[in-house]
Amino acid sequence: MSEQRELSTGELVSRLSEQVSRLVRDELALAKAELRDKGKQAGLGAALGGVAGVVAWFGVGALVAAAVAGLAVVLPVWASALVVAGTLFLVAALLGVVAANRFGRATPPIPRQAMDSTRRDVETVKESAHR
Repeated sequence: MSEQRELSTGELVSRLSEQVSRLVRDELALAKAELRDKGKQAGLGAALGGVAGVVAWFGVGALVAAAVAGLAVVLPVWASALVVAGTLFLVAALLGVVAANRFGRATPPIPRQAMDSTRRDVETVKESAHR
């Protein structure tokens, strides 16, 4: 049997420091690798989403052309194109008003709830410290 010697407190603290340092480095490396992989997936998803948007845009154009062609059965082509364009401008105006209202609710971009919550937390800590 080999005789094991007891480690001193200094040696134990030194080993603990080394192990914690290694653990933190390993965890950071793992997090970095995971974020890199997720970034690649997000980039691919964004690219595919962009392509889907372009294809949808062409689909909308085809629907507009179909609406003009459909109205051209009862109206002259120029009149049916004018009706479709007017309808599209009306929808765009309504969406613009809704967007402006939503944007107005979001400004100024200050996280009020988070700030209020943080203030309450600070007050709670201060009160606890004074007791």
